[in-house]
Amino acid sequence: MANESRNHTRRKENLKTNYYIDGNTVRRLEGEPEERRQRALEKERAQKRRQNRRAAKRNQEREQRINLGYVAFCSTAVILLGVVCGAYIHFQSDIINKTKVISSLESQIVDLRADNDAALKRIELSTDLDAIKEQALSFGMKYAAPDQIFYYSVQDNDYMNQYSDIPDSE
Repeated sequence: MANESRNHTRRKENLKTNYYIDGNTVRRLEGEPEERRQRALEKERAQKRRQNRRAAKRNQEREQRINLGYVAFCSTAVILLGVVCGAYIHFQSDIINKTKVISSLESQIVDLRADNDAALKRIELSTDLDAIKEQALSFGMKYAAPDQIFYYSVQDNDYMNQYSDIPDSE
């Protein structure tokens, strides 16, 4: 009989009890259907998260590997960028050199204008118009009479040179 009671207790130990105590003495079956569904959904979500993480990790590892096409593309891009930068620096230095040449030519123009203005002033100051007038009167020159003066109308954007004597108006 003792043997029977031991087997009986072992069976009870092996059996799971599906109840929990709510309150003082009330016993119910474990887990309501809603709770069981939530636990099952949570397990599914956790499993999907693990699968997604594994897939993402595989994708990252695949993407981190460098292939020959990517290396060729990057090398071509770097070489092209170097050529463009070199051309930019070359053009920039040409512009700077031409600017220096232009500024030196402008300074030469300013110097030549100053020299021309100084020479013109010297010429103007060296000629004594009163002495020329006295000399001309001593040689018998006279002022022009009003009937000797002819007036011509010339447009503002045009000019007139006299290459021969003006004919008589008679």
